[in-house]
Amino acid sequence: MPHALLSFAIVAGLLTLVPGLDTALVLRAAISRGRGYAFATAIGIGTGTLVWGVAAAAGVSLLLTASELAYTSLRIAGAIYLAWMGITMIRDGLRKPATNPQATLDDSPPSAFGAWARGLGTNLLNPKVGVFYIAMLPQFLPDGVPPLLMGSLLALIHNIEGMLWFTAIITAATLAKTWLNRDSVRRTMDTLTGTVLIAFGLKLAADHR
Repeated sequence: MPHALLSFAIVAGLLTLVPGLDTALVLRAAISRGRGYAFATAIGIGTGTLVWGVAAAAGVSLLLTASELAYTSLRIAGAIYLAWMGITMIRDGLRKPATNPQATLDDSPPSAFGAWARGLGTNLLNPKVGVFYIAMLPQFLPDGVPPLLMGSLLALIHNIEGMLWFTAIITAATLAKTWLNRDSVRRTMDTLTGTVLIAFGLKLAADHR
């Protein structure tokens, strides 16, 4: 079991370092709303990962691989959600600066709970996370170990690695916050992040497993 956990940690760690949707969301939250909101977003993403891991281990996610309708429905819902967030961010990025210097162009959730919910929703509406665990779990399941326990441990390891990565991103963004908070940089970040979200949404919509 220790060997299986270590092997998974290496694979999941490498995948965590690949820039993607989660990284873009956390980075944008750190720039626009600060450390607290960024960590809330990261915890929401981690919560979604944990839910998928446990669901896969319990066999719930098997429905996604067995039922084309279930997979397609969740995939389309996720694509619409990402596109909506992306369009909102691009709209704010292109909007002219507010007259009030204290005003913000940010459309981020007004509360830590909202940030957590956004991170959670982004992950739960991505069926690829569930399919990832369904594909990985059998490869790291030692003899005699309950699948539910193993799936939960793998998801927990994935969460820890993700939080370490997000902490590094948030810390770097905080150190550069003075520069990153410039209006032109914030607007550019919103536009770029929105474009990334739409691209992920289109990719998810066009995906056929």
